[in-house]
Amino acid sequence: MGRLDGKVAIISGAARGQGAAEVRMFTNEGAKVCFGDILDGEGIKLEAEVRELGGEATYAHLDVTQEQDWRQLVELTESKYGRLDILVNNAGITLATVGIENTALEEWQGLMDINMTGVFLGTKHAIPALRRSGGGSIVNISSTAGIVGIGRSAAYTASKGAVRLFTKATAIQHAKDNIRCNSVHPGPVKTPFIQELLDNPKQLEERLTRVPLGRLASPEDVAYGVLFLASDEAAYMTGSELVIDGGTTAE
Repeated sequence: MGRLDGKVAIISGAARGQGAAEVRMFTNEGAKVCFGDILDGEGIKLEAEVRELGGEATYAHLDVTQEQDWRQLVELTESKYGRLDILVNNAGITLATVGIENTALEEWQGLMDINMTGVFLGTKHAIPALRRSGGGSIVNISSTAGIVGIGRSAAYTASKGAVRLFTKATAIQHAKDNIRCNSVHPGPVKTPFIQELLDNPKQLEERLTRVPLGRLASPEDVAYGVLFLASDEAAYMTGSELVIDGGTTAE
């Protein structure tokens, strides 16, 4: 018996990396998943992989900054699977390490559009569907940068801090609807999201000196936390922060 049997989920930014790990884990635990991304080729490939293994997943193109894309994805999910129980706002980007003075307005706005506005739009359009299902769980992927300041990227830190507090506001506003909302705060995860770091052994070695467990997280390390918050095992958790960072923020 799976931990998400009978549940239907939407996961954004899920064609590869962290989101793809969540798709695989959710379907392995019995959920039916609609997932979206702008990487259509990889998304279609992942859908086929999941189906070959006996899971139930449907890929759809999703630009998280476009309200119509979110509206269509929620409609697709309800029409195909009959309900919505879980939303995972996973999509996000980072920004090259530059100081505040050297950050272009277009770069700042583009990052905020994906990292924060995308979370807002996903939440906005999922809430009515979650309410129709009698409630559910929203899991927002933030970062350790949403808890402590990361001087190397003020824009990224600001966006992830916004996700953290938006999560709390959502939890308070929709507790009456039996909709829980929690945030996950990973440290460095071995995915294409940090490819620049992975390609630089010296920088990677230096980064790992600041992780007490001494290694990068695997996508599955984080996905297990997301799975817990999405499941009924976390029925009394809302507005909380789940830190999965190898001890980084403990020091």
